[in-house]
Amino acid sequence: MQEKALEGKIAIVTGAASPRGLGRAMTEALVKAGARVSMMDINQQWLDETSNYMREIGGDDCVMTQIVDVSSIGEAERSIQRTIEELGGLHILVNNAGIAPRNMLMGGKTSNNFWEISADEWDRVVSVNSSGPFYMTRTVVPHMLTQGWGRIIGVTTSMDSMWRRGGSPYGPSKAGHEALVAIMAQDLEGTGVTANVLVPGGATHTNMTAANARYDPSNLLKPEAMQAPAVWLASEDSGEVTGQRLIAYYWDESLPIHERLEKCGAPAAWPQLGLQMINPIQ
Repeated sequence: MQEKALEGKIAIVTGAASPRGLGRAMTEALVKAGARVSMMDINQQWLDETSNYMREIGGDDCVMTQIVDVSSIGEAERSIQRTIEELGGLHILVNNAGIAPRNMLMGGKTSNNFWEISADEWDRVVSVNSSGPFYMTRTVVPHMLTQGWGRIIGVTTSMDSMWRRGGSPYGPSKAGHEALVAIMAQDLEGTGVTANVLVPGGATHTNMTAANARYDPSNLLKPEAMQAPAVWLASEDSGEVTGQRLIAYYWDESLPIHERLEKCGAPAAWPQLGLQMINPIQ
């Protein structure tokens, strides 16, 4: 029997339990690939329902669940320590948890002038979407460095969502996360720990889609598009790839890996734009 790609690996997925979410789709893929997953979310009902489904496909011990607010450094530290203690290690971190302003669920109101955003709303979104990945990764990386192996996957968003009109604070918060991944990849170079970005590639039918959305859900991307590239990024095979952003929609399993990466990948956070800077050190 062929060994599964992630056999023996332990993963954390934040924002793992939404009934129609990227986190649930990626958790399912990781479980099917042989990983055991610490599922983190803020909704107990979703965790119960989604973890029951995962156990049906992966066995009773394939997942554990935790209520975790990633915007709290204390909760991040406690949840990671519990994962290591109960599952026996940690190899993969998927920073997926994210929120949007309450009046900006995808397909709903999109005009959100930045000067009309309250400080509380800005802080709420940025604390989950930018600070959360920092807290989680900051806590995970020392363990990964000790074992000389780790995979960090950051779920951000399309570039046009980062800077589109009325897109604050969601766009800036996701841009901050992507810039952080690019910095992580450089800081971790040569350690055996990689950091990459994975995005669906466009509007996706998730629980962040407003109930009264102007979009036809059948025209949206499906969360399952994230599954195959997430497993590859979490695997041994991706060890030479770091600091990249992969667009899941363009992931084509029929292509050789170098062609696949060329088709769907590019450097995270668009570092080529930095070449425009005037460097005072010649």
